[in-house]
Amino acid sequence: MCCTLSNQQRCHQCMFIVLHHMMRPLIVGLVARADLLNWAVHWMMVFVIGVTVGLLAIEKCSDKGCLSLSLLELLAFNMTFVFIASVLVLIEPVAAGSGIPEIKSYLNGVKIPGIVRLRTFLCKAAGVLFSVAGGLFVGKEGPMIHSGAIVGAGLPQFQSITFRKIKFDFPYFRSDRDKRDFVSAGAAAGVAAAFGAPIGGTLFSLEEGSSFWNQALTWKVLFCSMSATFTLNFFRSGINFSKWGSFQLPGLLNFGEFKCPDGDKNCHLWTAVDLAFFVLMGVVGGLLGALFNCMNKYLAKYRIRHIHPKAKFIRVLESLLVTMVTTIVIFAASMLGECRDLSTPTAHNTTLAGSEDINSTIRQFFCSNKTYNDMATLFFNPQEAAIHQLFHQDGTFSPVTLSVFFFLYFLLACWTYGVSVPSGLFVPSLLCGAAFGRLVANVLKVKLGMDIYSGTFALIGAAAFLGGVVRMTISLTVILIESTNEITYGLPIMITLMVAKWTGDFFNKGIYDIHIQLRGVPLLEWETEVEMDRLTASDIMETNLTYVYPHTRVQSLVSILRTTVYHAFPVVTENRQNERDFMKGNILISNNIHFKKSSVVSRAGEQRRRCQSMKSYPSSELRNVCDEQSAAVEPSEEGEDLLQQMLERRHAPYPNLYPDQSPSEEWTMEERFRPLTFHGLILRSQLVNLLIRGVCYAENQSSTNQPRLSYAEMTEDYPRYPDIHDLDLTLLSPRMIVDVTPYMNPCPYTVSPSARISQVFNLFRTMGLRHLPVVNAVGEIVGIITRHNLTHEFLVAKLRQHYITI
Repeated sequence: MCCTLSNQQRCHQCMFIVLHHMMRPLIVGLVARADLLNWAVHWMMVFVIGVTVGLLAIEKCSDKGCLSLSLLELLAFNMTFVFIASVLVLIEPVAAGSGIPEIKSYLNGVKIPGIVRLRTFLCKAAGVLFSVAGGLFVGKEGPMIHSGAIVGAGLPQFQSITFRKIKFDFPYFRSDRDKRDFVSAGAAAGVAAAFGAPIGGTLFSLEEGSSFWNQALTWKVLFCSMSATFTLNFFRSGINFSKWGSFQLPGLLNFGEFKCPDGDKNCHLWTAVDLAFFVLMGVVGGLLGALFNCMNKYLAKYRIRHIHPKAKFIRVLESLLVTMVTTIVIFAASMLGECRDLSTPTAHNTTLAGSEDINSTIRQFFCSNKTYNDMATLFFNPQEAAIHQLFHQDGTFSPVTLSVFFFLYFLLACWTYGVSVPSGLFVPSLLCGAAFGRLVANVLKVKLGMDIYSGTFALIGAAAFLGGVVRMTISLTVILIESTNEITYGLPIMITLMVAKWTGDFFNKGIYDIHIQLRGVPLLEWETEVEMDRLTASDIMETNLTYVYPHTRVQSLVSILRTTVYHAFPVVTENRQNERDFMKGNILISNNIHFKKSSVVSRAGEQRRRCQSMKSYPSSELRNVCDEQSAAVEPSEEGEDLLQQMLERRHAPYPNLYPDQSPSEEWTMEERFRPLTFHGLILRSQLVNLLIRGVCYAENQSSTNQPRLSYAEMTEDYPRYPDIHDLDLTLLSPRMIVDVTPYMNPCPYTVSPSARISQVFNLFRTMGLRHLPVVNAVGEIVGIITRHNLTHEFLVAKLRQHYITI
């Protein structure tokens, strides 16, 4: 319908709108690779356990002495898989970990090199497959979120730096804002595919990820998450049950249905009395989470100082060491398990997320017939199956087994998170917390004789520990509700998560924020503290500016770009009292001064128009003010320049430094901080693009002879613009002049030097800025504020300095 318009341009605009809304759901096509990943991990673990257990008959090895052979074979499989995962991380180091801290930083406005590249996606997807199958206490849900974000970032670009032949001429979505929106949608789709929680994925992207959110983005991200959930559900249901279109398996991790046994009318999932225990579990979960984060922080610091600076193979050796210790601990702990009667367990929900029966996951290691090993049932199963056992089996595990399992799993999971393999933290935290909750349920049942539903306490324990580690509230509540498909759990889960977060925040930050801080990423919080309003913009701004002029020589631009790493530069002109002498015989200086005059005259015209409108007010005071301002800007009889009157100074003339000279370290304080009229901002990528394309004019020509570039040409190389070192200086004359005024941003967001920090912070964060010029009342730039100037550490240091000065 859109293309029936007669105007071809309107037709193209309409096609752009359609593509803009249709591209987001396309993300789910690649997110559906989660089904392949889940299938591969499941069958690899079944193969390893089957070979180790079935072929070597572990149940009989205790009598025949072949336990060492079983252990060696298990070690061989696990260490081989983890070795492959570590090598993939060496190929792309950004693929290590869960990727959530990196995606959170990216959506906060910090660009981390390689974080959304196709090579990172391939290494992440293959690496997490081998790290999970290698027996490490890691999950695949966190990398799923990172993978979804990569798909969201790369799909609308229609190009790849890994496969350079993949490059299509697609002129839309060529800005950082559009890319952030797609990354938000991809991360939400990853959560939705992992947990079958489309609403939870949307809230996760809002709560933990995106710093710049708008109403239009909400429904687009929700639609993307919903499409991801049903796409995955469609394929999993068809593959596992051969019922295409039945939609029986919404996510990779599904907690099953919580229900009381049929015919038991006295059974309740939870009661009001249980809320008191849930609050206490939230407190304990917050304390355990804070301890987990503290230990992992010290381990991460140790790795940064002693492992990362060394050769890369040291990281592989560390991963192999963790794998070896984990395998030996699992094997040895299973020998200490308690043999229990097979008639003891009663399952409330006998079906796992797939078509597998929950009773088929019971292990009989070192136990006689009609008995099973409760410790081996937890260790020698996929983590999802162990979670189902803790949620839905009643009376399966002894308190001693749960205590030992929790202690070992806590320590090994803490040690594992941070090694050089793709690894998630959601499922290990859920499993560790579920063991804690099940232990509480056993104590309440046996010691206090309470009639409670053990699965509920296991779920609350999982929520408490996970909330204490990651410090998520709203999104995690909805994710758990959607995973359990039980809305009545909303209140206890929310209370538990809030208590766990408050308790943990008393000691340290969440695990993702800790790792972001350790990497030195300048992450901006949601808001600043109240006491920070004692500072103003002038207290935190950077006053040592590197700037360019409206008309600047090529040699000056090249010198600035090669000696600095700034991403944007103010476009300024100098204020002098002897400008007429400078204008004589120098076209460059003349062009700069004429540009400044036109800018000042425009402001004077706006001022006159305001005065004319103020004369209509009945207040005589306003009329007097208008008359005074009009008298101040009218030219005198001596014919002085209007610019000189508006920018008149009481101090001596400024140093005679020509504008074609680049800023120098040898400048005096007077030269470095002389008044500069601010005209706009221009990006480094724009300046490099202008130089590489030869956009300049000769000194004996007018600036109108300079070639003009369109917006499409300026953004053609997005997001990988050329570097200044790629410029061939032999193609340009150093004395050529570049007119940057057609390409600069003439009206960026600015603040006054007296603006409070809360105002500066809210403007910077909500508008997604990278540079915020500080401009005084007469239009002079006095400083610039970047992300670094608004970090919590920098503000605290400035506040401390402010108190010392007072």
